[in-house]
Amino acid sequence: MSPIDVKSPKHCEEKGFNVEKLLPKKKLFFTFSTISLSILSFIFLLYLTLHPTKPNFTLREADIYQLNLSGPRQLLNSSIQLTLVSKNPNKKVGIYYDELQVYASYKGQQITLYTSLPPFYQGHEDSNFLSALLIGNGLPVDPYFGYEVQRDQSVGKLIMDLKGSGRLRWKVGTWVSGKYRFNVDCVAVMPFGPSLPSGPLSFRQGAQCSTTL
Repeated sequence: MSPIDVKSPKHCEEKGFNVEKLLPKKKLFFTFSTISLSILSFIFLLYLTLHPTKPNFTLREADIYQLNLSGPRQLLNSSIQLTLVSKNPNKKVGIYYDELQVYASYKGQQITLYTSLPPFYQGHEDSNFLSALLIGNGLPVDPYFGYEVQRDQSVGKLIMDLKGSGRLRWKVGTWVSGKYRFNVDCVAVMPFGPSLPSGPLSFRQGAQCSTTL
């Protein structure tokens, strides 16, 4: 029967292992881990309980002041004014809009550059009017762009998409979430008869936009 070698704590200390010093460090680690897990669980449960609803956007009005091709390369020049209404439907959650960029699209082609709106905070069940001037100078477009516009004119209406993308944060009391990306898509259907109006092509009916988060 082989002998059993049992080393005492004193022997371990002589070899460089201090059992008494290791125990407080382990206890501190487990305490810190428990507190961190409790905080994260509380935040997660708070989020599930409140379950923020994504913001609502409405296209209030839009005006096309310029939409024409120029030069031998048939580059597009555009100028569009729009007004959106943003609403926070949540009763207990505020929204920080850190980024919001908008642009116009026609037949799947981007026809203006991105325009950035200033950041803002939206309180519980608040609404904000957002206005932007969208500009495009010398933008390359599909060779059939002019034909598509003429065809819409013969039909009597022009359909344009106004899109937005950005990042937001939820605010509950003093707690603020991380950033979430969202996208907005609005559709404007404008009367576009054979005779051009003296003023801009206008949209005044108002339309609910789709929002994805």
